[in-house]
Amino acid sequence: MLTFEQKQAIIESFPQLTKKEISLNRLNYHYEESLFEKSIVVEKLHPNGNGFVYVGDLLKYEPIANDKGLVNIRDFSEDELKEIITDSINYLSEEIDEQPIVEVWTSREGTKLELVYEKRNWNVYFNNNLEESFGSKEAAVDYLREEGFRLKQ
Repeated sequence: MLTFEQKQAIIESFPQLTKKEISLNRLNYHYEESLFEKSIVVEKLHPNGNGFVYVGDLLKYEPIANDKGLVNIRDFSEDELKEIITDSINYLSEEIDEQPIVEVWTSREGTKLELVYEKRNWNVYFNNNLEESFGSKEAAVDYLREEGFRLKQ
């Protein structure tokens, strides 16, 4: 595990981040050029080595990010820390190059809808027409299930 000082040195190697001291000797690092209201990349870096990096809804981090889009970096290696910070900065500057994800959902009557992840949204299409758009996959899946659709296997 990297020490607080090692993590701090890695984070501060990103010139686009601005350090701000907060309570309990913790540090936040902001990306002032963020295209969004959210500008904190590294949140609550603590002298015990704990801290979080904001990744929003990047699919790459879905299994380990909490519901606020934060990933705990306590046990990250140097390479992992550099990668996640780079991904966070790119995310906040909309330089995301993720491939769309497409799922086909079918009703009992045979009607097919496509659930497509594109540009940070989960969109529901019927015959290439946008029907609904959601900020999370969970919300989109709930909607589809409530409407009687199931994921085609």
